[in-house]
Amino acid sequence: MKSLIYLLILLPTFVFSQETSDTTIVQDTNKVYKKRVLENVEIDLISSYYTQDGKNAAVTGGIGTEKLSDIASTINIAIPLNDDDVFIIDATVSAYTSASSSNLNPFSGASSGDEDEDEDDKKGLNTNTIKGPTTGTPWVASSGASKSDIWYNGNLSYSHSSDNRNNIISSNVSFANEFDYTSFGFGAGYTHLFNKKNTEIGIKTNIYLDHWRSQYPTEIHTYIENNGNLEADFFNGVDILDHNGLVADKNGALIWEPFKNTLVDNSNRNTYSFTLSFSQIISKNAQFSIFSDLVTQQGWLANPMQRVYFKDKANYYIGTASSIANYTSPSNTDVFQLADDIERLPETRLKTPVGVRFNYYINELFVFKTYYRYYFDDWGIKAHTVNVELPVKVSQKFTLYPSYRFYSQNAADYFAPYEEHLSTEKYYTSDYDLSKFDANQYGFGIKYNDIFTTAHIGKLRFKTFDLNYSQYIRNTGFKANIISFGMKLIVN
Repeated sequence: MKSLIYLLILLPTFVFSQETSDTTIVQDTNKVYKKRVLENVEIDLISSYYTQDGKNAAVTGGIGTEKLSDIASTINIAIPLNDDDVFIIDATVSAYTSASSSNLNPFSGASSGDEDEDEDDKKGLNTNTIKGPTTGTPWVASSGASKSDIWYNGNLSYSHSSDNRNNIISSNVSFANEFDYTSFGFGAGYTHLFNKKNTEIGIKTNIYLDHWRSQYPTEIHTYIENNGNLEADFFNGVDILDHNGLVADKNGALIWEPFKNTLVDNSNRNTYSFTLSFSQIISKNAQFSIFSDLVTQQGWLANPMQRVYFKDKANYYIGTASSIANYTSPSNTDVFQLADDIERLPETRLKTPVGVRFNYYINELFVFKTYYRYYFDDWGIKAHTVNVELPVKVSQKFTLYPSYRFYSQNAADYFAPYEEHLSTEKYYTSDYDLSKFDANQYGFGIKYNDIFTTAHIGKLRFKTFDLNYSQYIRNTGFKANIISFGMKLIVN
């Protein structure tokens, strides 16, 4: 699956680009007029380019390239059905190339060799013929089909506001898909405003029913499919080397085999979330809000693509013997270590974030926005997030958005780096998203806002343009950058 970091960085852009309309009821001596929740159809268009790199790829057991690039486009259409109801269509298409995902099958000498190959073969998971010397490395992307894919997501939502605009009910349904994963979700929410709309309470619940089309490291998949025959399929004619670089006897007692001969036995992952929020306008200059989520997950929560290596198991390799001593260095370009197992984690997880926001209007030029969140779960992770944003209105139409975000977490109970796990452990992962790390994110955006929508093409009027850039840096060596451009159009 794609890195979650992309979503964490891009999320503020989506939130920032979607504005809501205030609603009021106006009365004269003859008739009561009710202002529409949304006056016209509004269209948000957002495009982004994201890149990342690092040295701790989970697909290759906690070492190796994390290089990834992604181009995404999103369209959000808000349609007023009448005075009170709004229907929203939201769709995203994301095309990405991932070096780490490509290393499901890192072996360059392998070829599926069949035009009628099944889906596993198309992703480079099965190999029937060998062409030339077989090598691989965790530090360079392979040429396998799994190096790139298209992720797409669709969401339909509906909201209804009461006549006095103090009560809002909403519902949504969503669908997402990529080559190894499908997600179907639905949810509902309720918001109540009172105290002259100075106080707001909201509740929301969502359910996501997800399904793995499990993809595995090619050596483990091939071994299990062929009942341990190291002369079949991918392994046919390929030498397996021990830690000294000597060719191992495939029929001997000391030879590589996966630690477990079972793969994913539950292809489902279900997520249930409940959110409670409270917002209060303190004065004409200040507002604060607090929220808490309760998220529970059930099913196969590990990623079957991700390898794990044990320090109490012998190491075996395929490739160039002289490069084994240099295995953990990016200079290694032609040897790959056979996995001991795939990542295995508990089949339940309970997550609880609690957050608070405080916004203060300083003057016509500056607004001070702050956010803090504390997170903990039953896998042992505790995390802190602090975000500060200082919008600067440099003119009637232009606003600058500098921002800073700090994130810190400790490691999950089941995390250990490459070759640090023991085979006696029940659960294990070398995914650095579950490691201890600190991260800094620096952002800057510029927004053009024309409330009169003077620029137009036919019935399409341009209201806002946004350009945003963020850089995300972890102290583990992981870095990511994203640039996005968005516009809002009004349909008269």
